[in-house]
Amino acid sequence: MISDGRRICLNVVGRYWSIVNHDLEIRILSAEDATAFYRLRSEALELEARAFGESGEEHRGVSIDIVAGRLRESGDNFVVGAFVEGKLVGTAGFLRNQGLKRKHKGRIWGVYVTGPARGRGLARAMLGVLLARAREVPGLDQILLTVGANQAAAKKLYESLGFRAFGREPAALRVGQEAVDEYHMVLMLRG
Repeated sequence: MISDGRRICLNVVGRYWSIVNHDLEIRILSAEDATAFYRLRSEALELEARAFGESGEEHRGVSIDIVAGRLRESGDNFVVGAFVEGKLVGTAGFLRNQGLKRKHKGRIWGVYVTGPARGRGLARAMLGVLLARAREVPGLDQILLTVGANQAAAKKLYESLGFRAFGREPAALRVGQEAVDEYHMVLMLRG
């Protein structure tokens, strides 16, 4: 599955091969990708403010060096990136809970594909790689995520990957004066 310690072969997402082309690379991001990740994350937070818990302002307060440190691979925490013709166009993050009583759970965060690259199956492909990698984490039983109630396409994608909603949190986010509800979703891996 992992060809050089970092890069993940596209055959992991098998049946989705036909929706990508030879100019696509999907892999785990490293510290060397910090600047590209920082820029794409900034775009996501500005253009899709209702889809993310972090604000653009909070993100701008984080240095590239801190981002690079966060992207250093730790095994249980990683970010998958989609590159088209060498340019980062999509991300999906995974974070495992560290507390002893919650270590059996992980969380998907920061799923985003830039506008011009949408509609090509990149989010599904990235999540396929992310889930394949997460399934290898020892002792991981479930993966959680939240998705804005206004993000119908994203919710449908997560459901197609086996996630199920287990609650709707009213006013989970406040963007200016607007309240955004979020669905809490889970994918049970074991148990």
